[in-house]
Amino acid sequence: MKKIILDILQDSINVKDRFIKNNVDLIERGADILASGIVSGHKILIFGNGGSAADAQHIAAEFVNRFQIERPPLAALALTTDTSIITSIGNDYHFDEIFSKQIAALGRKNDIAVGISTSGSSKNVVNAIQTAKNIGMFTIGLTGRGGEIAACSDLVFAVESDTTARIQETHITLGHILCDLVDRILFPEKFSDP
Repeated sequence: MKKIILDILQDSINVKDRFIKNNVDLIERGADILASGIVSGHKILIFGNGGSAADAQHIAAEFVNRFQIERPPLAALALTTDTSIITSIGNDYHFDEIFSKQIAALGRKNDIAVGISTSGSSKNVVNAIQTAKNIGMFTIGLTGRGGEIAACSDLVFAVESDTTARIQETHITLGHILCDLVDRILFPEKFSDP
């Protein structure tokens, strides 16, 4: 058991280390896009299934409440939380439309859509990203090795792993880094030396 524990830890560290180091410029660009969207009065709509749904909620909460500094709430919304909306769309139409219909209702041109899918091929996430693009939203995809989401998103964060848990761990690390960078861009005075 000890070997299994240490092997899992090392694998997680290796995947995150490789991803971050290979994507530093892309992460910086993503933070700039998110910060610019917020400053210009737009919002971030985040969505995914299962663990990725939980990650969407987690990241939205960090923006809306706070991350590590005291600052005003930032406009972000997880499309994974309203069970009445999700189940009515799933029941009346199809599960593949649970996010795209919300994007159509809530998204506006220049808002930002963040779709999360470890496989990169979750149909409801792909549909939502395509709907967002049709509205004129900027689209960001968080994936594993790629999939359809990589092909249709404006900015793609692809984690080179075949293990769902490692991909999810990397996505939430990325989410935390983006939250930190957005705070630093928008509120530099909070980070100044006394």
